[in-house]
Amino acid sequence: MIASVSGRVAAVSPDGAVVEVGGIGLAVQCTPGTIARLQVGEAARLSTSLVVREDSLTLYGFADDDERQLFELLQTANGVGPRLAQAVLAIHPPREVRRAVSMADVKSLMQVPGIGKKGAERLILELRDRLGTTTTDTQLDGPAAPAGAGPLTPTAPWRNQLTAALVGLGWSGKEAETALAALEPVAEEQAGAGGVELAVLLRQAIQLLGRS
Repeated sequence: MIASVSGRVAAVSPDGAVVEVGGIGLAVQCTPGTIARLQVGEAARLSTSLVVREDSLTLYGFADDDERQLFELLQTANGVGPRLAQAVLAIHPPREVRRAVSMADVKSLMQVPGIGKKGAERLILELRDRLGTTTTDTQLDGPAAPAGAGPLTPTAPWRNQLTAALVGLGWSGKEAETALAALEPVAEEQAGAGGVELAVLLRQAIQLLGRS
């Protein structure tokens, strides 16, 4: 299994990135929160999980090993494939997934596109005794950044990145713009405090759009 990739980020798209490793560009599927921390031309390290199918090889990338392990554990539940597992981590950081499962928070799990009430109850039943805790659970502001990708600066194109992430999750450009307008004051406050945290804004945008 390819457990991680390290190299220069050659390209970023709404659903993944291309990382150059030894002269080879590897396409890696990532959650919007992870994509938001990658910058083209900069070095990055991603924990990865290779999903093998009869007609495809898909490499999924994560901010850290804990997120990757949770991605793989989620797939041990009935009805959960790699895309749905990735969708769970796109909406909730690992700490929140563990909290929702341990506390039987069905509503939080139902925020994930593709998970209904029965699916959420099944996840809780099957994974409650299997989800552990790690030191990364204490990080309240989202997944750890890959090496070489720190917080976004006030001049970073956060609006374009956030729009691309939301569109990649299935919302329209108009819906994304509505969320961005609502979050403008939050972004300005973050910028004044030292840097826009796109992962935080993304979670808030998803919550806003989920209620609309």
